[in-house]
Amino acid sequence: MSMDLKEIAEELESSNKKVQLIYAFNGTGKTRLSREFKELISPKDDEGEGSLQKKILYYNAFTEDLFYWDNDLESDVEPKLKIQPNSFTDWILGEQGKGGDIVSNFQHYTNDKLMPLFKEEDKEIYQNGKKVIIKTFPELTFSIARGDDTSVDNIKISKGEESNFIWSVFYTLLEQVIDILNIADPSERETEQFDQLEYVFIDDPVSSLDENHLIELAVNLAELIKSSKAGLKFIITTHNPLLYNVLYNELNTDDKYLGYKAKSFEKYRLEKKEDGLFQLEKQSNDSPFSYHLYLITEL
Repeated sequence: MSMDLKEIAEELESSNKKVQLIYAFNGTGKTRLSREFKELISPKDDEGEGSLQKKILYYNAFTEDLFYWDNDLESDVEPKLKIQPNSFTDWILGEQGKGGDIVSNFQHYTNDKLMPLFKEEDKEIYQNGKKVIIKTFPELTFSIARGDDTSVDNIKISKGEESNFIWSVFYTLLEQVIDILNIADPSERETEQFDQLEYVFIDDPVSSLDENHLIELAVNLAELIKSSKAGLKFIITTHNPLLYNVLYNELNTDDKYLGYKAKSFEKYRLEKKEDGLFQLEKQSNDSPFSYHLYLITEL
């Protein structure tokens, strides 16, 4: 049955599945679907700007809203990747001290000689009527090591490397959030800031990787999702057949160690019809892109 994107978002929201994976060609409408879903679950008017008290973590928000380049057009010597003020990066970098994990994840998927360098600043804020100092991270630069113990500083990385970096920030944040929420008793968690979290929506994770790294990313993401025990629901959309295929096969398999059941997983194909409406078709139990299966055995 054909529906508009808001109706499809409502169908996804009504599902009792832990994971819903959607394949769609570029231009079909999956990014617009992700925005419809975000507005359905967490309208902007319901939450303060930058608040961690959210019902949904949304990968595209990082890509579109939080990072942008200051290209130093006047002197062209010090391009910086600026970070919009937000609670997420301040929390993961400042309170959690996970900058090293972000760097490790980024270098793993790009180049171990490519180094992000975060700029740290102190900021005065008021909490419960008292002035406190918090650490903020308004920007970063990148350097690349040479073979002679020197480096080239203040380089501008490629669009693909930038995408990898932003994914590394989100993935590191997601790891930490899942670790916190996996503590069953909310009173024993180190923070209550994620107690309201219900959904994680990942709209087209990094696809600018070579095939082996893309497979590894998909396997790692699937394992992280399987490890979540707090009732979080995950929706992933992608136009990449290989990424879809690996996630499909990983999530369609029981994991006794993590307590994950394949019956908690649903897979779809999003299609746009000639009348401008859409159809969300369930996939069969056969892999839709089986010609890539042999690559998984090479990991």
